[in-house]
Amino acid sequence: MKKTLTKYYLAEKINIELGLPKSESLSLISSLFETIVEQLDKENIVKIAGFGTFKVRKKNKRIGRNPKTGIEAEISERRVVTYHASDKIKNKINIL
Repeated sequence: MKKTLTKYYLAEKINIELGLPKSESLSLISSLFETIVEQLDKENIVKIAGFGTFKVRKKNKRIGRNPKTGIEAEISERRVVTYHASDKIKNKINIL
């Protein structure tokens, strides 16, 4: 069965590994994610050594098609976050 990695799970791991109280661990994790989102919102590249790189990419508007009905619709312009795993991660999960 697949498990979902949550902020609370990460906070518990920090609590066990480093001995920080769970509330401080959760605050640390939340602060980390907020910082990543803030930097991505400014369209900065977020590179975490040994883990990977997060970037914001702009997608232009385009015409898409509903696969069930075949009806065409305009898909609006938007920004999306992309992630590229580091070689260390790729080797670890064996996808190279």
